[in-house]
Parts: sequence; C-alpha cells; structure tokens
Amino acid sequence: MRWLLMAATLLLGGAAAAPSDPPALLLRPAGVFDGVDGIVHAGWQVLVRGDRIAAVGPSLSVPAGARVIDLAGATLMPGMIEGHGHLFLHPYDEASWDDQVLHEPLALRTARAVANARATLRAGFTSERDLGTEGAGYADVGLKQAIDQGIVEGPRLSVATRAIVALGAYGPKGFEPGVAIPQGAEEVSGTDQMVAAVRRQIAAGADWVKLYADYRWRSGEDARATLSVDEIKAAVMAAHDAGRPVAVHASTAEGMRRAVAAGVDTIEHGYGGTPAIFASMAAKGIALCPTLAAADASARYRGWTGAEPAPPAVRTARDSFRAARAAGVPICMGGDVGVYAHGSNAREMVLMAAGGMTPAQVLIAATSGNARWMRMGDRLGAVKPGLLADLVAIAGDPTADIAAAKAVRLVMKNGAVVAPNVE
Repeated sequence: MRWLLMAATLLLGGAAAAPSDPPALLLRPAGVFDGVDGIVHAGWQVLVRGDRIAAVGPSLSVPAGARVIDLAGATLMPGMIEGHGHLFLHPYDEASWDDQVLHEPLALRTARAVANARATLRAGFTSERDLGTEGAGYADVGLKQAIDQGIVEGPRLSVATRAIVALGAYGPKGFEPGVAIPQGAEEVSGTDQMVAAVRRQIAAGADWVKLYADYRWRSGEDARATLSVDEIKAAVMAAHDAGRPVAVHASTAEGMRRAVAAGVDTIEHGYGGTPAIFASMAAKGIALCPTLAAADASARYRGWTGAEPAPPAVRTARDSFRAARAAGVPICMGGDVGVYAHGSNAREMVLMAAGGMTPAQVLIAATSGNARWMRMGDRLGAVKPGLLADLVAIAGDPTADIAAAKAVRLVMKNGAVVAPNVE
C-alpha cells in the first residue's frame, strides 16, 4: 500500500495536492446591521469565504479572485429567523384547518410545504422553527432532510413533528362520538403517556417538543387548561434529558401559569398573560412568541377590515404583548405563519413595531434574539466573523422603517446566494 502512496506523490510532482482555498465573496452594501447593537454601520462591508463570514468592517480589501457584489442603497443584515411557523398549513381563507387536516392528502400537503419553504427562504428568512405538522405526522423531518441535502430550497429548520395535546382536547371535532377521527397532534393522558410521546417524537427527529397547555374542549367554548402541571413537568424533564427544549402553546392565564411552573423554554401566544405571570416568565428567562399576526389574520378572515377599534381578540393580543414587554419578558419574533401566507413572515415584525418596539428591537428579535432562544447563537443571528454566512440585503434602512424588511434584494444561506436579485 505504501508504494501506491509514493507513486501518487511522484505523479503529483513530489507533493500531495493541497485543497484550494474557498472562493471569496465581498458584499458592498450601504451599511451593515449586525443583529446585535441595533445600529446600521454605514460603509461596512462583509467578506465571505465558503460558508462562513470571514471579515466585517469598513473598506475591506478585495482578495485576489474574489467576486464583488455591490448593494448600493441596501442594508445587509443577518438572515432573519422565523420563530413560530407551520410549513404544512396554508391560510385559512383558502381552506379551513379541519379541511387541511382531514381532506388534503399527505403528498399534497408535503408538496405545498416545499413551495412554502422556498417562499420563506426567498423572503429573507434563512431559518425557521416549525412548531408542528398539524396532522401531517413526521413529514417535517423529511422536509428538513431534503433542504439540508440541497434537494429543495428552504430555511434551516428546527422541527417539532406531531406536537402533543391532552386526550380529547384538540381537533378536528364535531363528528360521531366513538368514531376515531385523525387528530392534528399526538394525544396523551397522564405522565407515563406524556414521557412516551416525548421520547417517541424525539426519536423520530424532533428538535423541539411542542405541547398544548390549553385548548377548547368543544367547539365554541373558551380555551381552558388541559395538561396538568405534572404532565408538563414530565415532558420538560424528558425533553431536557434528551437535550431538546420545550415550546408550549398557552393562551390562558392558567395554561401559562402551569407552563411557567414546569420550566418550559418558550410560550407561544400568551394572550391571557397577567402581570404576575409575565414577571415570572421574565425571572426565569422564558421567551414569549406573541403571534400578533395570527390574531390579526384570523380577525380579517372573519371580516375585519383593519379599522379601529380592532376586534376584542386583536386588542387582547396587543395588550398582552405590551404587558410582556413592560415586565421584561424576552420576545421571540414568531407570527404563527401558516395561518397567513408563507413568505409574508415580516407581517409579524410590522405588528411588533406597531405594538411599541423600535424597528431595531424588532430586527434584533428576528436575528440574534431568535438565534439565542433557538440555541443557535453560536452559529447564526449576527454578522460576525466565524458565524455561518446567512445574510440578507434589504432595500433601504429597516431601522428607519420596519416595513423595508419586506423589500429583499439578496438572500444568502451558508455562503451561497439563493436569491440573486442584484445583477
């Protein structure tokens, strides 16, 4: 075997071939928003080598052979991160949730999820936490693999697979009692079943465990707490033992109270939060995904035109968001996209700004903030040497007008330009 290696060395001119350096790419925007300090740094540039950010700062030298992309008038920032999405759902004014779960074939839902993933990435969201397939089983795991393998375009996914609900407390509902109807999540009753479901979903590929702490027992009723504190604690212990964080749907004060007591990682919606609950969340560092856009979209599907006064559900969402911020609760940028169209993810960001956050605070929440809550802050969420080159160029200055986040000129993921709207 040694003589073969010697012969190969001789054929190569006496030395083994060294791997070539990755080609460099220099991005020249009007300024850089680094996702951390809240400032647009005028004149800064970004050098990318391979899949990593190599250098950031003013007047960078152009390496030999580098490609230069001029982004005049644009702000370069980290790829945005969707904190609460459902790629296997589409807007409810196209088809009701029940119809999607019961009547749409899995192959159709998966094909649509592929299109939704592409739309999300091209809107500047290079990562997404997908919090449940809503009846599509473990198809999100396969979609994540297809994206990672370069088969289809899409954001870097963290998935929750089936999600977990209390037995009898989810949907679809309204059918003959005793007839087994496919459900939008996995049902459990008791701590043993909860632990088994958590472990089963993690084994199948779940990056996050998603629970429903409250829901409507029957159509037309108000939501009530469904999982007990012990059931949620059992889920948290099993998930954390496996190194997986826990996200909890909770829209009532009691559901939120139980989730906080159990030590979950994020709470989704939080519409019924009280000052005491939000203070407890802040003390424990539990982030809130306020999903303002879901409440807004649902109201519009019921006929609201956007005129004030807003419907009660929209006002409740706004009020809880303000109360959470006043208490110092960490805010996740997550809108429950899927209730409304994928690719319009920035809709949540606009509503967060309307609710009192500055545009810079919203942008931080959508970049380094979400990277932190999603445990990816060592790789993503900032324009910083050594991090993955997930970058977005926005026409204009989104720190002056958050709506500018919708005007995406360039999207880069892992150092590759996937939306080259710059030529």
